[in-house]
Amino acid sequence: MSEPSLNTQWLPHVVVAAIVERDGKFLLVEEHTAEGLRLNQPAGHWEPGETLLDAVRREALEETAHHVEPLALLGCYSTYYARRDITYLRFAYICQATGLDAERTLDEGIVRALWLTADELAASTVPHRSQLVMRCVQDYLAGRHFPLDFVSHL
Repeated sequence: MSEPSLNTQWLPHVVVAAIVERDGKFLLVEEHTAEGLRLNQPAGHWEPGETLLDAVRREALEETAHHVEPLALLGCYSTYYARRDITYLRFAYICQATGLDAERTLDEGIVRALWLTADELAASTVPHRSQLVMRCVQDYLAGRHFPLDFVSHL
């Protein structure tokens, strides 16, 4: 990898993820990626004009047809994807599912939404999209959380 020019600014890709647990199972998506079929939390890029909370609600709905409401910030994570030379900054929110739009078409690339226990996720033969998938579940199970106002939009 070459050194960046002094005139360029490095910028990570900011994404949100919804960590939704119900009755011991977590809401996940099975999605097509450049590396093949992968498991991930409902997640995606933060778009202009949105708050992070707006983004996590939108992404969960688009990818799973579930309406969710953020309850707490689980954490902020960074991961580097060497294959594409991209760093992702992930804001993971603990969310509650508040409804299902069963007629909604899921985003392109999403095969299905599914609910798995932590053990089923860990044992899945479908690879995880990144190491953050399991890490977020582990942090959730450990009781990690921060108030929603930990991140401010001014």
